[in-house]
Amino acid sequence: MTFKGAPFLAIILILQSCGGDTAFSPKPRAYPRVGYPEKAYQQFDEDYCHFTFEYPTYAEIVQDTEYFDKKPANPCWFDLYFPDFDSRLYCSYYPIGSAQDFEKLKSDAFEMADWHNKKANYIDEMRIEREGSVSGFAFIISGPAASPLQFYLTDSTHHFLRASLYFNTQARPDSLAPIYKFLEADIMKMIETFKWAGQQ
Repeated sequence: MTFKGAPFLAIILILQSCGGDTAFSPKPRAYPRVGYPEKAYQQFDEDYCHFTFEYPTYAEIVQDTEYFDKKPANPCWFDLYFPDFDSRLYCSYYPIGSAQDFEKLKSDAFEMADWHNKKANYIDEMRIEREGSVSGFAFIISGPAASPLQFYLTDSTHHFLRASLYFNTQARPDSLAPIYKFLEADIMKMIETFKWAGQQ
């Protein structure tokens, strides 16, 4: 006489003996460790622009040759590319032809920063005032916005430069925060050392 449920009972006993007391739980998502290069700077002095500044030795200057399949509005459109972080500071220069041009460029810069309010938690507007006709605004954008930092620099009469920092990844404020802080120092260095051509 055989017990028909014997194979079923054997399987249950085997499974119970393998289970143990610990339940499986997935590990939280981790982000890759980032190596930060040593801070060192070099001079930007390209002949297609009317200004100079200091930028990191670990960044590359990439002149724009196309803008949506067209030639850029000015030869002085370029990116500061940070290959270690796959991020770019997009820089666009515009000559100022009139007071109306200047007001329009300023208005556009504020509108472009304000556009990120859809996703941003907060935008801090920081006035820039330096000797030698360098003034403007920096926009520090907190939250899951595509661009965490934008700024413009101008002499109010002839020159206007606008710049925006973007990361080539989904906006994750928590994971990008240390990288952003690292690059923010470099961008502030750029602003602090910025000079228009011919300025002492």
